[in-house]
Amino acid sequence: MTSENEVSTVRSSDLSHATWRKSSRSNHGAEGDCVEVAGLGDEVALRDSKNFSGPVLAITRAEWRSFLGGIRAGEFS
Repeated sequence: MTSENEVSTVRSSDLSHATWRKSSRSNHGAEGDCVEVAGLGDEVALRDSKNFSGPVLAITRAEWRSFLGGIRAGEFS
C-alpha cells in the first residue's frame, strides 16, 4: 500500500502474469502514443506501450478511480 505522496515500485516477477490492455481510443497512428494498464490485485500498473521493458508505475485502485473520475470531470483539459 502506498501513502499519499509515495509511488509503489513493482518487481518484474510481479508482472509476469499481468494482462496489459490499452484503450480502444488510443492513438493508433505512426507514433502509437498510449499507456497500457494492468490490474495487479490491490494495485493498477501503468506503462508506456512502446517500452514494454521500461518503468512501471503502480498505484492503488482508489487512486486509479480518482484519476479516472478527474478525467471524466474534465480536470485535465
